[in-house]
Amino acid sequence: MKIRELTELFWGEEEQLIFDIKVKVHELPGYIARSDGMLVGFISYLPLKKALLIAALAVLPNYQGAGIGKALIQKVEEKARKLSKRKILVSTSNDDLPALAFYQKLGFQIVEVKPNAIAKKHGKIVTSINGIPVRDEIRLQKLLN
Repeated sequence: MKIRELTELFWGEEEQLIFDIKVKVHELPGYIARSDGMLVGFISYLPLKKALLIAALAVLPNYQGAGIGKALIQKVEEKARKLSKRKILVSTSNDDLPALAFYQKLGFQIVEVKPNAIAKKHGKIVTSINGIPVRDEIRLQKLLN
């Protein structure tokens, strides 16, 4: 499996809109996680002036909860420090409660909610697996020491 295939699996598209920036996730720098030679997760990022923006983080369901996502975030934090960035930015949709919990456990804080940003991107409001309307982009940041 390739990163492009994982983006299709998780989001149904390879282009993402994060912090009002359109990116093709598979074209960005990042890190991958493998198990027995198989790609099981990845993180991609975009360097900004004072921050690193996480464009995508994905770990296959059978490998979630094993610390892979946390390890990938730590790699991005190391990269941010090497590049003298002061913070890491990430966003998720309002329905993705596991992602919100995950990022907050790792020290990220909600800094902004963009009402209807995801609904505008898709031209409609879709309903998630949990039955929650997917419409808002929730932006988080983590300040680095």
